[in-house]
Amino acid sequence: MIMSMTGFAASRGALGPYSWAWELRSVNAKGLDLRLRVPDWLEGLETALRAELGRAVKRGNITLSLRLQRTDEGGGISLNRAALDMVLDALAETEKRAEDRGLVLDPSRAADLLGLRGVWETVAGDDDTGPLLAALKAEFPGLLSDFLAMRKTEGAALETLLGDQLTQVGALAEQAATLAEARKPQMAETLKTNLARVMDSAEGADPDRVAQELAMLAVKADVTEEIDRLRTHVATGQGLLSNGGPVGRKLDFLMQEFNREANTLCAKSQSTDLTAVGLELKAAIDQIREQVQNVE
Repeated sequence: MIMSMTGFAASRGALGPYSWAWELRSVNAKGLDLRLRVPDWLEGLETALRAELGRAVKRGNITLSLRLQRTDEGGGISLNRAALDMVLDALAETEKRAEDRGLVLDPSRAADLLGLRGVWETVAGDDDTGPLLAALKAEFPGLLSDFLAMRKTEGAALETLLGDQLTQVGALAEQAATLAEARKPQMAETLKTNLARVMDSAEGADPDRVAQELAMLAVKADVTEEIDRLRTHVATGQGLLSNGGPVGRKLDFLMQEFNREANTLCAKSQSTDLTAVGLELKAAIDQIREQVQNVE
């Protein structure tokens, strides 16, 4: 079964004076991008969570946030003076450089500076945080399991949709094959007529050379190879869906191959009906590509 890159899970917990809320979500991405927002005073927590996420998912923009609160007076937040000094120094340098260039910046507000990340820091109480850290680590696998379950559910729906769309592309390829076979007598007759016209109007022309040139034109108009490759691509795509796993990159590359064959088919069609089928193929392939962007 394939896995979707879209997922979400949330949970809450509590231990002693602490309460917390988890939120884990993901959207599609070219690679794996893990963004964790967890209290930095719980030493080792972020490293453990990042490692567990890295083992569970292969692609996606993953955001994990943990909001932790303490209900008594044993902890809180305090101003990180070192971080604030760095911000103020950077602000002063920015304003000085702007002034040197004749630019006037809007005045900064204290609320803007205090809202920057790192200016405030969480202060733990005097109690041992070991039990809290252990509780959070023990709870995370359940959150991750719910998250993966949603990605699998989304993946199952994607697999069904992609399978139907590949079947549609296969049917259009067969329709194109039928039209291409039906036009062969007409193309042969057209070539004979053109050959006769050329020989009648071109004195001294080499009949063999003229016939050879017309034959090359016929070969260039033949779409058999494109249709055969489309059939192969359909079979490959169905195989990737059956095998499951992180196949999103392979499917994305396959869509490029599909689109290349459809474009060539339209360029070589020389038939209104065959061109119409080629355009339907392009539309169907584009729909598949949109869905493939969300496959892990």
